[in-house]
Amino acid sequence: MTTVGLIGSGNIGGTVARLAVAAGHDVVLSNSRGPETLKELVDELGPRARAATPAEAAAAGDLVVVTIPLRAYRDVPTAPLAGKIVIDTNNYYPERDGRFPELDDESTTTSELVQRHLPESRVVKTFNNIYFKHLLALARPAGAADRTALPIAGDDSGAKATVTAFLDSLGYDAVDVGPLAEGWRYQRDTSAYAALYSADPVNDWERPAPVDAEKLRAALAAARRYADS
Repeated sequence: MTTVGLIGSGNIGGTVARLAVAAGHDVVLSNSRGPETLKELVDELGPRARAATPAEAAAAGDLVVVTIPLRAYRDVPTAPLAGKIVIDTNNYYPERDGRFPELDDESTTTSELVQRHLPESRVVKTFNNIYFKHLLALARPAGAADRTALPIAGDDSGAKATVTAFLDSLGYDAVDVGPLAEGWRYQRDTSAYAALYSADPVNDWERPAPVDAEKLRAALAAARRYADS
């Protein structure tokens, strides 16, 4: 089993931790407020979980999930992540994160920014396009008829293979979208974003709906850049 380090333990981070522990992985949780603020979550997760600082979680993880607001990505520690696979869950919300001109003009993507900050790590983008309650609810065993797929993008094929295996252990198939530059296809407000996994996005947002690989690929193919929307 894998030790999963989490830099950020909010809605997505906490959900990934729950799924990871259920799959038999160990988790090391961290946030910007200190390990003591994670006691309730650690107690819930049990003996496979512990709290630490972001640097400690980065050092401890065989696989590290960075799940923090984009505005704080430069605070992610670089040295303990050298040589490691990093899952990036970032989305760009200007009202929260401030303006990033290179994202506004679509000359790069959020995960490419993270990769630039972590040049010695291998970054894979996933978990960013699904509502955290749907992520928890839609996990299924391998071979289940209603198994859901999540997109992944990355520049390193070995890293993507590792993340695909990790997603499989959590209860999800993976659809490889290509390099990090293609991660825009499932960024905020695209056809492959969160509403895809909702049974009724207008009237009953929280009711989840399985999305198989074929449906996900169709949504990814239909995605349009903001400038073209």
